[in-house]
Amino acid sequence: MTNVRYVRQPLRVRARSHRTLDQRVGIRFPGLVHPILALFDRLAPPSRMRRALAARTWRQAVEAYNRRDLEAVTIGFHPEAEYVPYREFVDAGLAEPVYRGPAGYRAYIDATQDVWGDEVRLEPIELIDLGDRFVLLANMPMRAQGSGISLTETYACVTTVKNGRLIRQHDYLTHDEALREVGLLD
Repeated sequence: MTNVRYVRQPLRVRARSHRTLDQRVGIRFPGLVHPILALFDRLAPPSRMRRALAARTWRQAVEAYNRRDLEAVTIGFHPEAEYVPYREFVDAGLAEPVYRGPAGYRAYIDATQDVWGDEVRLEPIELIDLGDRFVLLANMPMRAQGSGISLTETYACVTTVKNGRLIRQHDYLTHDEALREVGLLD
């Protein structure tokens, strides 16, 4: 991509976590969080403040996902957000093409728990900030609930934000697909 400023940074999460104070406040008083997210969105990707806030926000969201605290995961979702699951799941009839809003995202995750239970984790590798979009690259170890078979998939998502709130997330089973989507890979 030409003339695109982006920042790549490693991202790690803790194995054990709990809701933070700002997550508890965000869940209880979402009207306080949204103006702060909008201010964050105005910072340029190379800004040290934005890099620190992006890493913290994404770390907290992934940790919340890993403990299945979907209410905390969706704090920054716009009410009309679109969640697009893996194309392979949609093609196989395992998922709808698009889920809408935080409730739609939670419904999708709840449905996948029937197969994988709580044995799915995200182990982030890298976060890429492109301004209005973020790319999360991760590994996803899991164990099927019925068979007990373990496997590790690659995971990537491209998230579009507007005024600091997630308006679209598209998941991919390969890092290359996500990087191609945002023009960082030919």
